[in-house]
Amino acid sequence: QVQLVESGGGLVQPGGSLRLSCAASGIVFSIYNAGWYRQAPGKQRELVAAITSGGSTNYANSLKGRSTISRDNAKNTVYLHMNNLRPEDTAVYYCNAAVSNPFFKNDFWGQGTQVTVSS
Repeated sequence: QVQLVESGGGLVQPGGSLRLSCAASGIVFSIYNAGWYRQAPGKQRELVAAITSGGSTNYANSLKGRSTISRDNAKNTVYLHMNNLRPEDTAVYYCNAAVSNPFFKNDFWGQGTQVTVSS
């Protein structure tokens, strides 16, 4: 059974920092590209940051310069460190792991973790 379990969300004051973690099980995590998405109330889910199986990273403008995505394949975990958080960063943050090659294609999501930025 494949599971992606996010943790690390919570309430933080504006200007604060959080580190989100997503632990994967049931897959060979090292061959998957991974990403963090977020969905605010009334808005569509949007990409925040992504990291390929080879470690290349990509950031959306929303958190560029304020976030770092990383992965530890030995721990089957992808991280998102966010700093200088703003109220508009409030959303449910989701972890994604995806792979597409000539042999198979898979796409998995976590259940999400709430991040609330408020004073």
